[in-house]
Order: sequence, then C-alpha cells, then structure tokens
Amino acid sequence: MYQKVFSLVKIGLEKQVPALGLGVFRIFLGLVILQEIVFLYYFRHLIFDTIPFIDVASPSIYFFLILWGINTLFLTTGYHTRLAAIVNYFFWVIFTAFTPMWRDFDGGFDQFMIGSSFLLIFLPTERAFSLDNLRVRLKFLKSELHHDPVSTVSVLSYYLPLAISLGLIYFDSAVHKLFAEHWRNGLGAWLPLTMPYYISAIDMTWFLNQEFLQKFIGYLIIVFEFIFIFTFYLRSFRVPLMITGISLHSGIILSLNIYPFGFGMLVYYFLMVPFSWWQGLKKTLQFKSPQLVVFYDQQCPLCNRTRIIIEHFDIFKAINFEGLQKRAKKYPELNNISEEQLLKDIYALDQKGHLYVGIDAYLQILLKMKYPALAGIFIRIPGVYHFGKKIYRRIADQRARLTCDESCFVSSENSLQEAYSFKRSYEYYAGTKKQRSNRITKFLVLIMLLQLNSTIHYGIFYRLNEDGAESEIGQILSPISNAVLFLSHAFLGITPHALYMHDHFHGYNHILALTYKNSQGQEQWLPFVNEEGRLVAPNWGRVQSMWANVAVTPHIEQRRLYKFIKKMTAFWGKKIDLDLQDTEFIIKMKRIDVPVHWERNLRNKNINRPWVNIGKVIWYEGLARIEIQDINLESL
Repeated sequence: MYQKVFSLVKIGLEKQVPALGLGVFRIFLGLVILQEIVFLYYFRHLIFDTIPFIDVASPSIYFFLILWGINTLFLTTGYHTRLAAIVNYFFWVIFTAFTPMWRDFDGGFDQFMIGSSFLLIFLPTERAFSLDNLRVRLKFLKSELHHDPVSTVSVLSYYLPLAISLGLIYFDSAVHKLFAEHWRNGLGAWLPLTMPYYISAIDMTWFLNQEFLQKFIGYLIIVFEFIFIFTFYLRSFRVPLMITGISLHSGIILSLNIYPFGFGMLVYYFLMVPFSWWQGLKKTLQFKSPQLVVFYDQQCPLCNRTRIIIEHFDIFKAINFEGLQKRAKKYPELNNISEEQLLKDIYALDQKGHLYVGIDAYLQILLKMKYPALAGIFIRIPGVYHFGKKIYRRIADQRARLTCDESCFVSSENSLQEAYSFKRSYEYYAGTKKQRSNRITKFLVLIMLLQLNSTIHYGIFYRLNEDGAESEIGQILSPISNAVLFLSHAFLGITPHALYMHDHFHGYNHILALTYKNSQGQEQWLPFVNEEGRLVAPNWGRVQSMWANVAVTPHIEQRRLYKFIKKMTAFWGKKIDLDLQDTEFIIKMKRIDVPVHWERNLRNKNINRPWVNIGKVIWYEGLARIEIQDINLESL
C-alpha cells in the first residue's frame, strides 16, 4: 500500500498545473475565516465572558481577536502568505484549546478550520492572486530583470486538501449515518429542516412536502459521501461530483442556520474546477485588446514600480504600458510633444485617440480597469480632483529631478546569485523529489490512520456498543484510541462528523424561548428565538450550536441550561438596553415532533404550535435567579 501511495504522490508532484484555482481557494477561505472572527468579536461578551458584561473575560482576548483579523487580511491578500498561514493555525488551536469558543460554541466548525489551516501552511497558495507575487516582481525590478514568479503548482496541491478535508470527512460522516434510522429511511436532509432551531428564514414547505425528492436527496448524500474519496481525482467524475457537492452545500447555506460550515466546505470546490475552465474564464474576462495605452519613463525607478503594481492588479488586462524612450515615436498623438515634456508626466491614450496627462491618466487607468472604477469616480469630485492634482504634481516634479545612473540598480549578477541562493536553500530543506514524495506519503498514511482511528472508534465500535457493554480487548484499546484522538483532534482537527444523528434528535420534543416585558408592560420576544421557534440573525453558526446542541437537548441538564439562560438574557438584555438591575424575563416552551418517518407539513406544524410559560429569570442588582416549574410535555 505504501509503495502504491508513494508512486501516485511522485506522479502528482511531477505534474504541474495552473495555480489560479489555488489562489481563489486561499482568498475565499480567508474570507470565511475573517467573517468568523468578526462574528466572534461581535459576540465576544457572550462567548468569552463568564456572565456577559458583568463577569467579563480578559481584554487580551479581544486584542488577540483583532490581531487575528489583521493576520487573516494578510492571508487573504497573500501578503507573507506562509507566515500568515502559520499564525492563523496557531490562533485557531489556541482559541479552541484555551477559551469556551469550542467547548460551548462549536458544532464541529473549529476542528474543520484547524485541519484546513494546517494544510494551508504547506500549500503554495501564494502563487496566484497574491501580494507576494507583487513583492517578488518589485524585488527583481532592482536588478533590471523582468521576472515573472512561478505560476504553476503540482496537481497534489489540489488533490491533497480535497482528499483530506473533504474525502475523509465525508467518508467518516457516511459511516455514522448508517447507524441512524432517519438516515436509513432517506430523511437525513429532511428532518433538520422541520426542526425550528435549525431552519433559516426561507419557507421551504413546498420542497419538504415532496416525499420522493426528500428521500432521493437523503440517499444521494450517503452515496456521495461514500464514493467521493475514491472518485474525485478521476476526470469523468470530477464535474458531476463538483456540481453535486456545490448543490448540497448551497442547500445547507440557504435552508439551515449553520452557514459558516456550509461556506467552509463550499470553498474547497474551487479546487475541483477543471483547469481548462479557469483558463477559459480568464480569456472571457480579459479584454481582447488594451483599452488604454500608458506611456512611462523607462529610466525612472518610480515609474517602473508603478507599472508593475498596476499590471499586477489589472486582472482584465485593460492597460498596456509602453516605454516613452522606445515607443513614443510610433504614436502620432505624441509627435507634437517634446521628449523633455513627455518625461515630466505620465500619458495615457484610449482607443478613441483621446490623450490624458498626469492625474487624468491615473483616473482613466482606474476607470478602464473596471473594478476600481468607484475610486476613479471619487477622484473626479471637485475638491478631491484638485487636491489629487497637487499631490501628483509634487511627486512628479520630485521624480523628474531624480537622475538615474548605475547606483540606482543592483547588478544583474548579484540579483541572479541571490535568486540561485534562495533556490539552493529551498532545495536543501525541501529535498529531492523522491524525498518530498516520501514525506508527503508518510503524512498521508499518518492522516489516514488517525482518521481511521476516529471512524472505527466512534463510527463503528461506539455505535455498536451504545448500550455501554465493551469487551476486555476494547477496554484496553479504548484509552489508547482516546489518547490518540485527543492529540489529532486538538492539532489536526480530526473529529467524528456525526452531524444530525438519531442520538441527537431522539426525544428532542420540546424547545425553549425567552421573552421580556417592556416599559409599557407588553411582552416582547428577545432578539434570539422568535415566536416560530427559529433562531434569528445574527444568532446563527456557533451561537445556534450552543443553544440547540448544548443548552437545550433531549435530556436537559439543569446546570448547563441555567448557565446559558443567564448568558443569553445578560447579553441581549444589555444589547437592547434593558436594566439588569431590575428586569424579569419569561421562559417559554413548546412541543415539537421529530419523527423518523416522513410527515407532510411537519415544518409548519412545529413552528405554529403554541407556547406555554414555564418559568422566569429575575435579574436584580446584577444577579439572576431562575425559576422553572415542572410541566407535562404530553399535555402540550
């Protein structure tokens, strides 16, 4: 087996493909991470404070969230990409291990992101759509060399994250599903969409009432998850799997309120887009001919840097740069302008023969590049335009007074030696292709063994021994397996993916909500769970997981329930300006049904059932007292 994997890895390393998809993957994964950090910062008092706004967490947590956000911007834009990836990984591990973020507010997302962040350290995602590429171009400008950074990667850079972050997760999840009756009945996708705590604001009753379609989707998910890891790399399966996966995860985002996980998984499908599609999209988006010709002083270091920067961000190829010294005479529009005058400014010529000078040339560059057109329109505003014109004139005049001799540049020989020195250092640490193939193969085998340990332990043995009985050999191996799971869980994000299983829904026949009375004595719903029983925005993602998976469960644990009731009333009470020195909240409950067989209009039945008051939360002088009465659920 090892030799087979080794040979496949070696072949994959030798096959070079465009890095475009990998760059897009990095950008969107960075945006998923950034939105989660913004979410954490918004809910920082709820998640990290013992009692929100009352018994507060250390301010250093908020400071590190801001640092994490800045680092994620670096990662997204590809600035010092590898270093930013390493820092991002450590932030995920530290926040997950040392804060309540995972213990009470996770739902599996943090482990998925730990694994993704770990892989991101080793993937050459900086080779497309990155500021690192721009840094390399500017660096080699000093040596008068035209240097294009490497824009290809080995095909393994696409296959490995797909195999590890999607394939192994899907397979583990499918094994768990076989033990759940509602999944075996084809209702694994249908049941969560009838549960008020999980649904989005989109009314999908018409869709849920199609029994055959719901069962088809349920069985499709199981089959898809089982076959993905064995077929995703095959050309004939790639597009069908990609379309199916995108459809399923888009459905999760639209129909459920666990959108971060949906977006995180969806991002990986950028790696499945056929390489020819990226090239075709590139040709489609780029202009067939330049929309603007820009003339620049070839002997001016500042002008050359400006050219490289604009070319880097000109993704639609709207701008063509021409050197004044060599090309100006070929354009009749410039013949009446002396060379001395040409060298004082930047000139731009559009397709209609209109000539623009100075700040107007830059304005046209922004407009022709399309996506920064708003900046160009902003510059046109009176006042802004004149201020910008003065700044341009000052920089241009100072630039014009610079003279460039040999001291302006580093010799080509020195720069080439630097490049070869870097290449030798890289090859020394990266090793030969055979050494790299060995390392990657060992890593893959280790990941597979760790994932199999999790799948076999929790997906098979745990499910088969749900009654608590365990053999003697199991009693010996179980602690060892748990120890391995602890390490792989904490540092690689390997975890059981038993989402929406029978042991979660069985007996989940009630939900809770919170209301309060305003100054006029009218009962109002806390902006958390509404009258339908849905968790309203922005209480989705990890806040939904906290309430629906930890606080309120089929078998409510009073300690945990009281803890999170205090948290929610304190947090939202402060947010809507209630006086926690003297405020009373009402605890409501209603019955719901979670059957293992299909039932028409179940979603509407569950959201329209009546609420009953079962208790209250009394805040007085910053302290909360919770009173809940016993109630017979069967009578609801």
